[in-house]
Amino acid sequence: MRIDLQPLICVRDVEHSSRWYRRLLGYESDHGGPNYERLTLDGALALQLHRWDVEHHHGPLGDPGQPHGNGVLLWFELDDFEEAVVRADEMGADILKPRHRSENAHYECWLRDPDGYTVVLAGRHGTAD
Repeated sequence: MRIDLQPLICVRDVEHSSRWYRRLLGYESDHGGPNYERLTLDGALALQLHRWDVEHHHGPLGDPGQPHGNGVLLWFELDDFEEAVVRADEMGADILKPRHRSENAHYECWLRDPDGYTVVLAGRHGTAD
């Protein structure tokens, strides 16, 4: 059985968040627009962005008055981890935990996205000596 994760997060400004994730992670826009975005990598859906106050046909997806992603970390294991850390720095990202070696024998860098979600950039598991 194949399972594909297709995470969706609610954001204040879809177009701004789309630019942020595309620059940081090299994703491509597959939809675009102010209300909803599909971000892909090599043609595969990687992340969806949805504006908080747009209900479409499904109703509200969350409560913007609550902490965004409380207890959820958006974890991205990357082949180009070191380059992504440089990009995060160049973007002026809010770094929560600078580049460090994790107990899982890889490097990580924790930051916040424009809406306050915790984003973890991680090297491939076991890549730290």
